[in-house]
Amino acid sequence: MISKPDKNKTRQRRHARVRGKISGTAERPRLNVYRSNKNIYAQIIDDVEGVTLASASTLDSEVTGDNKSEKAASVGAIVAKRAAEKKIADVVFDRGGYLYHGRVQALAEAARENGLKF
Repeated sequence: MISKPDKNKTRQRRHARVRGKISGTAERPRLNVYRSNKNIYAQIIDDVEGVTLASASTLDSEVTGDNKSEKAASVGAIVAKRAAEKKIADVVFDRGGYLYHGRVQALAEAARENGLKF
């Protein structure tokens, strides 16, 4: 019997392949997205220094929305506002090996609408 590949392992391989090509700097940090079954997390990372400059997740109290896509859009707006407070406008988008669809897309579009450029 042939077993199905582990979805998370294949996602991690895709993510490692992408991370070999993109990196965040102080001038243009990386907007990383992690999606679990219940929550979604976004971090703006300076890979040169190895520090997180801003972050947001559905665990924050400011997040609004009825379903997971609306909550993801709220997280995108919050992380964009927190980035603006630290004078970050340009980022490199790292979708974490996930398809650009659904919650990841909602987060990215909300971040763009609130001032992040990528």
